[in-house]
Amino acid sequence: MGWFWASNTSPTANEYIQGAERQGLGLLRSDNLPACEAGCPIRTVPGQNKNDTQQHPAPSCPVRAKDDPFNPTSSPDTATSQPQSTLSRLNPLNYMFASIPQSRAPNQTVDLSVEREVSSIPRADSSSSRWEYPSPQQMYNALLRKGYSDTPQDAVEAMVAVHNFLNEGAWEEIVGWERTFAGGLWKGWLRCKRGDLNLLREEHREEREMGSGGEGEPRAEPRLVRFMGRPQERTPKATILQALGWVYPAKFGTSPPFDRHDWYVQRQTSSGPKEVRYVIDYYSGPPGPDGEPVFYLDIRPAIDTPTAAIERMMRWGGDVWWRASGGAARESEKK
Repeated sequence: MGWFWASNTSPTANEYIQGAERQGLGLLRSDNLPACEAGCPIRTVPGQNKNDTQQHPAPSCPVRAKDDPFNPTSSPDTATSQPQSTLSRLNPLNYMFASIPQSRAPNQTVDLSVEREVSSIPRADSSSSRWEYPSPQQMYNALLRKGYSDTPQDAVEAMVAVHNFLNEGAWEEIVGWERTFAGGLWKGWLRCKRGDLNLLREEHREEREMGSGGEGEPRAEPRLVRFMGRPQERTPKATILQALGWVYPAKFGTSPPFDRHDWYVQRQTSSGPKEVRYVIDYYSGPPGPDGEPVFYLDIRPAIDTPTAAIERMMRWGGDVWWRASGGAARESEKK
């Protein structure tokens, strides 16, 4: 669901990225957003980065290995008159085109905006800039280049609005994880042991203190390095949930996620920046009472290290312990 491109003011950036509590699921409703009547093709299309100025073509990715199939070599035997495949023209960091024009597509009958919205997500390669979302025209051109020629033109702007909304919600939840564990496991446990509800209240309290110039300790915010769309690769958790749904459909039955992304976040720690991978499963739910589409985002750190596994256990175990020990009831009595 995450499509980001570099801003016009940062043509040298070449890293690309990519988003109600219910047991770790972030409930995001696209209220006040126009519904996409014919289905939203971005549900199955991974994110993309963009450098939309023709004056500054996207540079090659410095992290590509020499044997990377996406990395063109200068050897004579690679020269061929055959056209490149679609896959060979994609950026391997996010499997999206590196340059999408703002020009009108052939046979396009609906005027689409070329305005790009700046996200709230900080870039890891800059101390001041933030990632930008594609314009509706860029989104439509990108979908055409990936073969989605049946995309309804009059639904593109609604798709972009939902897409941006989901990304903002995903980032907000990732920031919550980072604020909990960037200070270390012990500080993270002190925040988690009082349950998810109190954890959210604590985050909101700290935000108010920082906004009002209170005594809250300044914190370096996390930054998004890049993302990878992996819609064809189901996460272990999603696989387990689908298996449980097959065995116990009344309790665990649910549709499989329609998309999956990995977001690579730069965590600010006392010992310096650290890269943390987050996994996002995208689920669609039944429409709300007002007919608006409902999406569920399951966002959590990937278990790449023992520390990440402990963080997830603390977040889940702290909430279970708080409720099982009667913490919620005790707080209600105090009120």
